[in-house]
Amino acid sequence: MLTKNETIYALSSGSVPSGVAVIRISGAMAFVLARSLAGTLPAPRQAALKTIRTRNGLMIDRGLVLIFPGPASFTGEDCAEIHVHGGKAVVKALLDELSTFESCRLAEHGEFSRRALENGKMDLVEVEGLADLISAETEMQRRLALEHAAGGLSVLYNGWADRLTRARALIEAELDFADEDDVPGSVSDMVWTDMQHLRAELADHLAGADLGEIIRDGLKVVIVGAPNAGKSSLMNALAKREVAIVTDIAGTTRDVLHVDLNIEGYAVRLYDTAGLRETDEIVEREGIRRALRTVADADLVLSLAEIGDEAQRDFPGFTGKVLTLGTKSDIHPGTHDRYDVLISSATGSGLAGLHELLRQDLQLRSGMLSLALPSRLRHRKLLTESLSAVEAALGAENQGLDIRAEYLRQAATSLGRITGRVDVEDLLDVIFSEFCIGK
Repeated sequence: MLTKNETIYALSSGSVPSGVAVIRISGAMAFVLARSLAGTLPAPRQAALKTIRTRNGLMIDRGLVLIFPGPASFTGEDCAEIHVHGGKAVVKALLDELSTFESCRLAEHGEFSRRALENGKMDLVEVEGLADLISAETEMQRRLALEHAAGGLSVLYNGWADRLTRARALIEAELDFADEDDVPGSVSDMVWTDMQHLRAELADHLAGADLGEIIRDGLKVVIVGAPNAGKSSLMNALAKREVAIVTDIAGTTRDVLHVDLNIEGYAVRLYDTAGLRETDEIVEREGIRRALRTVADADLVLSLAEIGDEAQRDFPGFTGKVLTLGTKSDIHPGTHDRYDVLISSATGSGLAGLHELLRQDLQLRSGMLSLALPSRLRHRKLLTESLSAVEAALGAENQGLDIRAEYLRQAATSLGRITGRVDVEDLLDVIFSEFCIGK
């Protein structure tokens, strides 16, 4: 059983071999361990070159040692870092030596960050932002994660929660001390006007959830069209590698394929689907069913048709934007105004225009300066709950103030669960499992 009193250690700098390996130690015994390995310790936050030895006096390596007294450390506990050469044997020898100390063990996934949360150094949104920052692959993912990790969202949510608390306090004051001269006779102007503003702010914030999820998870773009319309060829051309099998045989693509792209710093997940047509072939019919299901979940649809044929514009369950592409322009010269863009995957003609349309769509979706956006389904769900509770409080004019105050309490509780101010123990194991061992 894991205990919080144990001192933990782990490789925090990524896989070896590497130029430098950083071993992080956190807990009550951190400085004792560091002193045993390196001798005299440097002043806090000052690096010193030391010889790292086992307790038997055998030299492991020479490297830098730093100490960070708690609570002014990442975890809020005493922390030490030992920077050594990133060879597998060096790191193994150092970790093996640390394992010989009592009340000292290898850290679990995300345990350093979990201790930071438990010691008040970070809240849950900042922790999730840190996880996203580590895994960020595009510029917009990095910016969004940095906004979260730096506390931009937390300041916003905590401010809303404080306004809800103040509103409830004023309501309680009127209920309990209505006869007192120093208590406002009515909370209507002081509370409900502010709650109307809060409702609008929550609604505007939730409107950005789609963009937040797109930045974090990627814009879902689905390629559809009749068999042999050029869907797989387009996917290969955009991916600049052979992702899908291309033949002249109709129905070659049976399942949904996808590839991840980076367009103007945004992650774009591109899906190739089975050709849409009437068929009695069982496997192909299943492929078409999956294709339509993928379209229904898309952010953007690229509807392909060979130039001269009509591109499909309406799809069951999809209400978003559809771009029509006329394909095989190399064998169908001329202009055709029935399509948004003409392309040839064989020659590359029109692909720059398609890329520009995708870029414009992304810019249109992100027509805002702030990246203080909800990016996880958990955030969206709890924000929706909070908004619904505020709306219920505003709409309960014919009910007692105590009932309306209860709605505001529910709204504050939902906001508190986002940042972790309210008990979220059941979520922690899931969230921290996303981290690497050394974080």
